[in-house]
Amino acid sequence: MKLGEPTLYHSSQTSTVIPFENLKLGLLESTVLGNLSTIKGEMSLINNQDLRVTGFITWKEAKDYCRQHGREIMTSPTEELAGVLSGIATSCTGERSFGFKNLRSQIEEVTYLNFEAEEKKLSASKKLDFAFDLASYQNDFAPYANFKNAPFPRLEVETDLMTGTEGQLGVITSATLKTIAYEEETYLFILLPKWEEDYGPHLEIFQAVQTFRAEIRACELLDANSLSYLAPDKNPGKNQDVVFLEIRKKDFEYVYENLLAKLTLIKDENIFEMGSARCRDLRVSVPRAIFEVNSRMGVTKKGTDVQVSPEKFGQLLDFYRRFSKLGVAYNLFGHFGDAHLHFNFMPTPDKNDFCNDQLEQLYAQVHLWHGSPFAEHGIGLLKKKFIAPFFNENQRRIFKELKFLYDPQNQFFPEGFMSC
Repeated sequence: MKLGEPTLYHSSQTSTVIPFENLKLGLLESTVLGNLSTIKGEMSLINNQDLRVTGFITWKEAKDYCRQHGREIMTSPTEELAGVLSGIATSCTGERSFGFKNLRSQIEEVTYLNFEAEEKKLSASKKLDFAFDLASYQNDFAPYANFKNAPFPRLEVETDLMTGTEGQLGVITSATLKTIAYEEETYLFILLPKWEEDYGPHLEIFQAVQTFRAEIRACELLDANSLSYLAPDKNPGKNQDVVFLEIRKKDFEYVYENLLAKLTLIKDENIFEMGSARCRDLRVSVPRAIFEVNSRMGVTKKGTDVQVSPEKFGQLLDFYRRFSKLGVAYNLFGHFGDAHLHFNFMPTPDKNDFCNDQLEQLYAQVHLWHGSPFAEHGIGLLKKKFIAPFFNENQRRIFKELKFLYDPQNQFFPEGFMSC
């Protein structure tokens, strides 16, 4: 690190925005890879409450460790084998942001290695104190205050320097996350018509759940196309879409009576309960199956990570409806309650450029909607060209000043979005 070699640090290689299978497409010839997954991981609960993670620990390991001690983490990425510290670097959010807000709000403390290989500590309780002016930057951030992630990092408290900056200012070595007491959960599944044909019932659910964030931890969509990749005995939809809710078991009756029983467009027989283990297996299986199909076809994933305001959600669905008529296989799933969905083209290699053109049109519209184009999985290399129009001179000025201050040798992921 002291040599100042340009380095892309990574851990489990589960990122959907770094093409690990062909890194030459985006990295400088001089950039080397730093594998953080080789660093021994350790966990501990501070005062039986906050989880401290050091080194390489997966989200699954963190979840299991907390539950063994009667606690649980509030972030739940779909890919549980990804690293916790890498998740902070990309500001991953997962399914539970509906009930627990974003990962940023759960971070108490972060330590990182700076360009001189010195370990530094950052606290979420301390405001950032820079010599340069952040006022214009923060003013630009205001429309995204209620989003999971804006197109650019928050930069309000110290820990924001490492949250969502994708390792461009230093290498995270440990972090402390808030946890809550573990309470047994269950899942309520709602069968719906295909969203391409009629999304009226979907919008009824979307609007209804917004006032139940204290009871509902996650509100997710798996459309019929997504479910079709599963074995028949694992598919609960049978050519239907599914919205499912994660709730505490003790809230089952309250949610059923005060929310589900009052829906007018959904029949009671289309609502059923599923245990947490089976639901988790279902949720993880879908994106993995999609990834496998893309790999067999030899194409890079053409997926979106768009979040819009609740007022624009219907318009986003209309845009995806247009995508569904282009003659390219597709699917739609994701964090329904937050108006944050992943539309995935499943193109044959000859449709690769066509799909890229369609995505550029989407991102141009998302910009007009003041939405966030990449609200969960980061920007990396694959989405860098799409994010550039979302930055103005305020963001570029701050990025330049941050890189000069924290990375004067431009050694931390020099190809990252701060170079846009």
